[in-house]
Amino acid sequence: MKKSSLQFLQEHTAMVTMVDEFDAALFGSATSGQRSIPYHLFVETVEQVPIAISITDKNAKILYVNQAFTQVTGYLPEDILGENESVLSYRRTPRTVYYDLWHTIRNKKVWRGTLCNRHKDGHRYIADLTIAPMLDEQGIISHYIGMHRDITQAHEADQRVINQKLLIESVINASPMAMVVVDDQDKVILDNHNYKALVSDLDRGEPAAFFLQMLREEMGGQWQVLQGNEQGFNSREFRIEGRPGRRARWFSCAGNWFKENEVHADAFFDNMPKPYLVLTITDITRQRRQMEELHIQTLKTIMSEDERVRGIRETLLGAIHQIQKPMNQIRAAEQILKHKNDANTAGLLQILQQIQQSGEEAIATMQNCIPDVSQTALVSVNLNQILHEVLLLNDQRIWSNGIDVQWRPMTELPSILGSENRLRVLFNQLLDNAFDAVNELLAGEQRIRICTSVDGELVRVSIEDTGDGIPEAIRSRVFEPFYTTRSAGGQKAGMGLVIAKEIVIQHHGFIDIDPNYEPGCRINICFPFLRDAGSHDFLIRNGCRYQPVLGLVSEGGG
Repeated sequence: MKKSSLQFLQEHTAMVTMVDEFDAALFGSATSGQRSIPYHLFVETVEQVPIAISITDKNAKILYVNQAFTQVTGYLPEDILGENESVLSYRRTPRTVYYDLWHTIRNKKVWRGTLCNRHKDGHRYIADLTIAPMLDEQGIISHYIGMHRDITQAHEADQRVINQKLLIESVINASPMAMVVVDDQDKVILDNHNYKALVSDLDRGEPAAFFLQMLREEMGGQWQVLQGNEQGFNSREFRIEGRPGRRARWFSCAGNWFKENEVHADAFFDNMPKPYLVLTITDITRQRRQMEELHIQTLKTIMSEDERVRGIRETLLGAIHQIQKPMNQIRAAEQILKHKNDANTAGLLQILQQIQQSGEEAIATMQNCIPDVSQTALVSVNLNQILHEVLLLNDQRIWSNGIDVQWRPMTELPSILGSENRLRVLFNQLLDNAFDAVNELLAGEQRIRICTSVDGELVRVSIEDTGDGIPEAIRSRVFEPFYTTRSAGGQKAGMGLVIAKEIVIQHHGFIDIDPNYEPGCRINICFPFLRDAGSHDFLIRNGCRYQPVLGLVSEGGG
């Protein structure tokens, strides 16, 4: 007849003593009358507790198992009693774990750990195990009590979560874009290697906080709407100034919101979803530079054709100007001879009249050959963008000559009504004049500063250089045709500032030389800006927010 766990246990007198000690400790002395619950209730509790319990002697021979032990291991009491606890062990558990286990409990300490055990039917399971030594009256180990749970399903679930997290991290890290997940406090929850690289590359603190601030400023109230509806955004582009000596970079941002339930204790009974944002940051500097280069090449082609036409015009106008001087003298001599009415000079008068006629025909012919400057439609123009393009057109000249160009644009500049190409010609002529001025310096700093601002109802552009300046006596003459301040007359005919003034007047503006600026020269150009009933909305609709020029020294603005 098979013995029960309790019968097997009671046959060991030492164990009976131990049970009596448990009884006294838990329920009070039998003679004290303090026992609060019956002994059999204690036994039934141990039998029915939903944790596998086993009691062994000090050699790990099993003396007692409860019902939960049978449910976890598959072994009935009659199958396992008297066997060594090692019958449950499986070779997958490293020897070092068992060494640590025995070393701990033999030193009268409680051991807690995880083992890979084998069920009676052969399948393996993960056991969360606690083993405690039991001491007799002399403090010597007499038995061990073990409690363990099958945590296989929990372990598999945890491992799936870990594997999924690793998979997500692998996918994110493999992405060519910088990716980051932030919570509703802008705290970074997850990021990838490319995002970490931005921390050092940009040198602006936490990149996510930096880009989120710019996104919120640009999107305004739309940010809250998209977040509330869990809608994403795409292709939000920003230009970021580089470190000193490095060119600026462009980034495109996209984002998607999602919600996840909280895991802390307060949210256990309540559904408390928390919003998160997946933000992707793509470096589009190469694409933007390629676009800039293509745009600049197009502008150079347009400007080259314009300059060719203007060169022909300047040459013909210069020739007409030179012919008109002797023609005026001939006309004067003709008038004198007519006034004398002398027969002896009749032949000379006739010759002069023929020369006069030939000269007028030549001038008329040249005037007919002067090409017209193509007229373009007047559109809403942001002067920051025009100056941006003109600086890019002169980028090579700036860097090759080591000129310090300080670009200080007003971030939100009102638009003006004008011809984009003619305005490019205007500022190209003025910058050309400034470049020549600083290049003639024998010593000192070669610096050009360009500023845009608003003065009342005017948009103001100031171009300053550290050249020798223009003496007060000739400031009014620099806008005259063919007058030049260049040494030895330079290689140009001197129509640059004339053309500039002509374009400014065509745009209902004015241009002057600041008499109080020194050393060097400051030229101020002002244009009336467009007005609308809702001026602020009008400016935003017309795209007046400006990102500073790519690849040039910039001191910002605002």
